[in-house]
Amino acid sequence: MEKTEKIKPFRLVKYFSFSSLVVLFAGILMLTALNTHWIRKTDLKKSEEYAFLIAANLNHQLFIQFFIPVTLKYGKIQLRNKEQSQLIDNVIRSTLHGYKVDNVTIYGTEKNIISYSFDKNLLGKENVGGQEYYKALLGEPTTKLVQKGNFAEILFGFHTENKMITFAPLRIENPHPGSEGPIIGVIEIKQDLSKDYKRIFEFQFVTIIAITFVMFSIFGILIIVVRRGEKIIEERSKERLILEQQLRRAEHLSSLGEMVAGISHEIRNPLGIIKSSAELLKKKIAAIDPSNPVPEIIIEESVRLNNIITDFLNFAKPRKPNLMPCSIDEIIEKTINFLSQQLQEKGIAVEIQKTADLPQISADSNMIYQAFLNILINSIQSMPDGGKIYVNITSDRRGINIVFEDEGTGIPQDLLKKIWDPFFTTKEKGTGLGLVIAKNIVEAHNGKIQITNGSPRGVKVLIIIPVR
Repeated sequence: MEKTEKIKPFRLVKYFSFSSLVVLFAGILMLTALNTHWIRKTDLKKSEEYAFLIAANLNHQLFIQFFIPVTLKYGKIQLRNKEQSQLIDNVIRSTLHGYKVDNVTIYGTEKNIISYSFDKNLLGKENVGGQEYYKALLGEPTTKLVQKGNFAEILFGFHTENKMITFAPLRIENPHPGSEGPIIGVIEIKQDLSKDYKRIFEFQFVTIIAITFVMFSIFGILIIVVRRGEKIIEERSKERLILEQQLRRAEHLSSLGEMVAGISHEIRNPLGIIKSSAELLKKKIAAIDPSNPVPEIIIEESVRLNNIITDFLNFAKPRKPNLMPCSIDEIIEKTINFLSQQLQEKGIAVEIQKTADLPQISADSNMIYQAFLNILINSIQSMPDGGKIYVNITSDRRGINIVFEDEGTGIPQDLLKKIWDPFFTTKEKGTGLGLVIAKNIVEAHNGKIQITNGSPRGVKVLIIIPVR
C-alpha cells in the first residue's frame, strides 16, 4: 500500500511530463504552420508589390517608347500592323528582361479583347480577363493566386504550381504631377511563384524535421530519466520493505527473547536442584541397587535440558564479543578435536585446507568456537551414514573466508529461506537455534554468513570475518 502511495505522485509527474511534451510538440508544430503561413503571406505581398512596380514600369516604357513614337508616325495605334506589333513586342521584352515574368497580355478597352500576348494563340480572344479585368478598367490594380496540384498536395497546402496573375490599368501618362491619364487598356502580368513556394515548403519541412528530432530526443531522454526514477523508487521501496520486515522481525525477536530469557531463568533454578538431588540419589542408590539407571537418566536429561536453556539464553541475550587476537585455524582444530568422538562414531572424516600465512583476527575465540561448533554439529547430523566434511580457509581483502561443505542430503529449496527463523528445525530433536546463534555471533564480529546447497549434494556454509 505504501509503495503504491509513493509511486502514484511519481506517475502523476511522469504523465504530466509526457502530456506537456506532447502539448509542447503540437504547439510548436502549430507555431511552425502559422510561421509558414505568415512567410507565404509576406512573400505574396512582396510579389504583388513587385508585380505592380513591373506594371508601372512597363506602362511608362510603353508610353515613352511605343505610344508616342507610333502616334507621331502612324497617327493611331493598330497592333494588327506588323511594324507596330514588332515594336511593342521589342519594347515589352526589353523592359521585362531580367524580371521573373512568364507572360504579358494586353487587353483593349472594348469587348475585353486580347490585343497583345507572349502567347500568340490568345490574340483576338474575347472575355478572358474576368472580374479582375473590369476592376483594372476602373483604375484598381488587382492580383490573384492560381494554385494547382494533386489531392494530397492541395490537402496539405503544398501546391506544385503557384502562379500570380496581376491586372493593372494601362494609362496615357499625364504630364501634370499628381494626376492620372485616361485608361486605354489593361495589362495582365503572369508570374511563376512555384520556386519561392518550394523554398518555403523546404524551409517548413526542414524546420519540422529538426523540431521532431529535438522533441523525440527530449522524449527519449525523458523516458530514460523516468525509467531510472522508477527503478530508484522501486529499489528504495524494496529497501524500505526489507528494513520494515527486519524491524518487525527484530521487534518480534526482542519480545520473544525477553520471554525466553524469563522462562529460562525460572527453569534453570529448579533444574539445578533436580540435578543436584539426582546426583545425591545416585550415590545413595549405588549402595543399595548399583544397576538402577534412573538417577543417571535424570542427570543426563538435566544436562541436556540445561544445554537447551543455554541456547535459549544465548539467543535471547547475546553477549558482546570480547575481542582479542586469535587464529581461525586454531579455533577450527579445537572444534574438531572436541567433536572427534562423534565424528569417529558416525564414520565422518574432516578434511582441512588452508592457505599459508593466514592473518590473525581480532575476535572472541569462545564465541567463534561456538559458531563453528553449531555448524559442524549440523553437518554431522545431516550425514547419518558417514561421509566427509571439507573445511577451506583462505584470506583476501575482505577478511578470512571459511567454507564448510558436507556430503549430507542438503536443504530442500522451499525450506532454505526458513533456516534463519528461530526455533525452525527439521530434526526430531533440537531447538532450531544453532544456526541463528551462529549467525548472531558472526554478525556481532561484523562478518557475513551464507548457506547454500552444495554441488552435487550437501550444504555449503560460507563465513567471512573481517581482519581488524
